[in-house]
Amino acid sequence: MVLFFLADGFEEAEAILPIDICRRAGLEVCTVGVTGKTVTGAHGITVEADCLLSQVQDYKPCAVVLPGGGKGTENLDASVEVRAMVQACAQRGGVVAAICAAPSVLGKMGLLRGVKATCFDGFEPFLEGAEICHCPVVRDGRFITAWGAGAAAEFGFELVKVLCGEEQATQLHRTMKFF
Repeated sequence: MVLFFLADGFEEAEAILPIDICRRAGLEVCTVGVTGKTVTGAHGITVEADCLLSQVQDYKPCAVVLPGGGKGTENLDASVEVRAMVQACAQRGGVVAAICAAPSVLGKMGLLRGVKATCFDGFEPFLEGAEICHCPVVRDGRFITAWGAGAAAEFGFELVKVLCGEEQATQLHRTMKFF
């Protein structure tokens, strides 16, 4: 299972497009409402999460995903439960992915030390110990980071590549007409 943590202020494109891509690939995806079941994005788009954070505390997901957005990232970073689930996933060797400002959460947790990573401009100081790369999407082992909404599709395809294999990611990329 792949958990996408949604908190008020999340960047809609950075969540919805990768969720769609992962579901098209056949991955079991659960959107998790961190600030409530109904979550409002940075641009006023409201979505209903599949479940609340309190309902997934015992899950052992194969991947956790943190969409960005300034306020959304602040809300993710402030959640002890989110941080604990991210830490547990990383310790189990699961995939840990974050886009835009959200890689700062991973950096503050010390998870990016010695890891190649990227983020939205200006958040680099929070990627403590990371090797900063100025690329749209960076994968280093089980960590995937991306720099913003414009890289949301590539971020989603990279998740599929890691979780389902390169062949399936390439096929889905063609099917969805991304060139």
